[in-house]
Amino acid sequence: MKKPEIQAQPPYPIRKLLDQGECDVLDFKREVSSEHKIAKTMVSFANHLGGKLLVGVNDNGTISGISPTEEKFMLEKAAGFCCKPSLEVEIHEWQVGKKTILEVDIPKGNQKPYYALGEDGKWWAYIRVGDQSLLASKVVLDVLKREGNDENTLIEYTSMERELLHYLEKHGRINLAQYCKLLNISRRRATRIMVNLIRVGVIRAHNTEKTEFYTLS
Repeated sequence: MKKPEIQAQPPYPIRKLLDQGECDVLDFKREVSSEHKIAKTMVSFANHLGGKLLVGVNDNGTISGISPTEEKFMLEKAAGFCCKPSLEVEIHEWQVGKKTILEVDIPKGNQKPYYALGEDGKWWAYIRVGDQSLLASKVVLDVLKREGNDENTLIEYTSMERELLHYLEKHGRINLAQYCKLLNISRRRATRIMVNLIRVGVIRAHNTEKTEFYTLS
């Protein structure tokens, strides 16, 4: 009868990450199947707080292992050619028994927004929300641009800002379409107001796969 294989314990830094699980600064990948898909995750980290990729790890945190040479090539190609601006990532190789995993450090970007080259040949900006990389909305993209330019934000407190804050105090949340309807203003003007208030920390954007809404910070 064949004895069951006993998996070696991963080194402490990796074990700690595996126990932590996927979140807004950590993502597990069984393999790099596409430089376009991995670039999406990379830029979402760069547009957020930075983060780590563990390649050769299943979604549930178990180690599957990879061929490091091929995976490193794909990761470096994604960071250099499928991210705009390109990203300087650090790749560390870890051995767990007979299996190899890669730890990829993606720094917080200082040239936001960062874009990933899609399979359609277009550049798209993504942000990290929980354990997902989501397409950035127009409002969030404008906020990222302000961060990248390190612009100061001056707020003119008019009836439009006041109505928004009163609505949020009463109802808790609002989306862009509701705000436009509330004050009968264009999406462009509503977006500019939202961006300014997010930049100074008065309101907060909440992203989901379906829609984006705003609450008081």
